[in-house]
Amino acid sequence: MTADMSYTTEEISKLLKISKLTVYDLIKKGDLPAYRVGKQMRVDASDLEAYKTRAKDGMVSTIKSEYVEPVTHHSFQAVSSSNHSLVITGQDVSLDILAKHIERNVAHYRPLRSYVGSMDSLISMYKGESDIVSTHLLDGDTGEYNLPYIRKLLIGSSYIVVNLLSRSAGLYVQPGNPKQLHGWADLKKPGLRLVNREKGSGARVLLDEQLRLHGIPKQLLHGYEQEESNHLGVAGKVATGEVDFGVGIEKVASMVNGVEFIPLIQERYDLVMLKKPQNLAWIERVKQILQSESFHKELRPIQGYDLSQTGRILFET
Repeated sequence: MTADMSYTTEEISKLLKISKLTVYDLIKKGDLPAYRVGKQMRVDASDLEAYKTRAKDGMVSTIKSEYVEPVTHHSFQAVSSSNHSLVITGQDVSLDILAKHIERNVAHYRPLRSYVGSMDSLISMYKGESDIVSTHLLDGDTGEYNLPYIRKLLIGSSYIVVNLLSRSAGLYVQPGNPKQLHGWADLKKPGLRLVNREKGSGARVLLDEQLRLHGIPKQLLHGYEQEESNHLGVAGKVATGEVDFGVGIEKVASMVNGVEFIPLIQERYDLVMLKKPQNLAWIERVKQILQSESFHKELRPIQGYDLSQTGRILFET
């Protein structure tokens, strides 16, 4: 290797035989110095060699969590050890927009995005692996979103729950709705083919809760164990005719040809932040961003978003 050579995170993951997500965790922990060129993070060959030497000597931290590349609009920005990272979990595009506003407006903090589901997000916060987690988990017994789960998982912690947005969720079906699926009870029709979301995702919890409430055995649905990791993948399976339906959000249905959307519930998409003393300053700045006109202006054009409660504090301990 030459002194002026550098590597992308993908190249490093192959060289070290670790996942790209683990590479980002090394960067976050400061074990692997990195910098950004456009939207791409790079590591100099000399820093990689230095890391490998420290690893052989047992001088680097153990990796437990998974992260992905942060959103940035700077052409070049060094990842300085004087900056602190804020790990933001969840898959919605609104979180990418939030990350961009944090990078612009919260000094000394840089956002890292972790694309994991709602349940895994809360668990990562419980483990101390994330800073701002998003969640949209329905409790079927109360009809309430998120708070029942947050209270159980973060017991003993001091936290704040702020609304990010609400959005319409329901069923993706084929054009003309040939299976005539108009409500959750219709899922008991025999022979329906489903593509599911991964365990712990909000859409998976929504489906499971509705099946439970309507007394529909999951074994009745062909393909219940077939999983996609995002709404777009689910909608795509419906569009190609491989399955009869999937659970997702309205915004994605508008992006995929050959998919019709049946709205069934308005889900609340909230953010959770732990109120540790060292977090209070940036939490205040994030609250200001969520309530700002500039942030709302970027979200308004997105189909299916309800911003009437965006920035509202829903619960605080």
